[in-house]
Amino acid sequence: MEDHSAFPRFFFIFFITTVTHLATSVVSIGVNYGQIANNLPSPDDAVALVKCIGATKVKLYDADPRVLKAFANTGVEVMVGLGNEYMSRMKDPTKAQAWIKANLQPYLPATKITSIFVGNEVLTFNDTSLTSNLLPAMQSVHTALVNLALDKQITVTTTHSLAVLQTSYPPSAGAFRSDLAPCLAPILSFQAKTGSPFLINAYPYFAYKANPKQVPLDFVLFQPNQGMVDPSSNLHYDNMLFAQIDAVYSALASLGYGKLPVHISETGWPSKGDEDEAGANLENAKKYNGNLIKMAISSSKKGTPSRPNSDLNIYVFALFNENMKPGPTSERNYGLFKPDGTPAYPLGFSLASVPNDAINNSTGTGTPPRPPTSSTGYLSISSASSLERYSLVGPSLWFLVTVVSIILKF
Repeated sequence: MEDHSAFPRFFFIFFITTVTHLATSVVSIGVNYGQIANNLPSPDDAVALVKCIGATKVKLYDADPRVLKAFANTGVEVMVGLGNEYMSRMKDPTKAQAWIKANLQPYLPATKITSIFVGNEVLTFNDTSLTSNLLPAMQSVHTALVNLALDKQITVTTTHSLAVLQTSYPPSAGAFRSDLAPCLAPILSFQAKTGSPFLINAYPYFAYKANPKQVPLDFVLFQPNQGMVDPSSNLHYDNMLFAQIDAVYSALASLGYGKLPVHISETGWPSKGDEDEAGANLENAKKYNGNLIKMAISSSKKGTPSRPNSDLNIYVFALFNENMKPGPTSERNYGLFKPDGTPAYPLGFSLASVPNDAINNSTGTGTPPRPPTSSTGYLSISSASSLERYSLVGPSLWFLVTVVSIILKF
């Protein structure tokens, strides 16, 4: 285990005016906190970093008791994941209730757990067993919450890859894959009845990587560009993210669920990659995330072109670079922070220091090594199937960051 006794005791955040703007913005900023690494700082230090970037929500891939305890009394909303490996067991309401009582209930209400996502991108795993177990597992978890009188504060949902879409261009023609519609319809009905959002994981990086000569980089990175006009709706899009979100809204509407809110549960851009990973570099990561945060907190950018009055709820991927994730180099370089707590790259915002006690008096000794098995489906976001699907349906999410270290000056 690496020694983290030197974990930085000073961090940076936006100037107070920027923090105030974030707090009052319609944008809900979240961050994914994965732990497929053996060199991460303690959960208490991680909480300090989440606060440092102004995030009000965090998405976890499991119910790590150390992490749930660390977020107690912070006001940060916590989404907890039940990995794909839990699907068959969670079909049994008794087992679902036992899991909630053992893993979540002890931390309530101090830890603000607001959602459970059951399964990660299940419908695009091409696993009939997982697919058939998904809705029953979601229903059982919800039933357990009802029995425990927790259903008013904790919703039940699941995350999807944008590969659930058969058509994503133009946005107004967005449609789900015909082979998935029979599975999606009852899931959407369940979510509409229980009031949970439709979660999408989307990575514009993959769209660019798959076809860098054809995909305009400026359109993907929120840089000035001519954009595109949807020929049916006549709506103008100046970035791929909003086009993808609206394609999802169109697909939902085509099945009769146009009022279901869409949240972006993952998105990000790697700051480093292999030679054949086009676009994976610090400069592009900085532009993507920096432009996205500026756009997100702008009062003139409340929603998407087709849903201008719908709030944006976005979780950036990810809090840390995770050194035990399998796959290409990019997989281990999506983090906003390095394991020592310094930023992976600067975003160019004005920063102000945070005193030592912002670290919640954590020891900074690091967390024990964790095997890369916390959640099936989370280990690699760029597997062969993932590359194929993202080459079709590009991107999504945003991120919020602006962090850190004394040595950071931009």
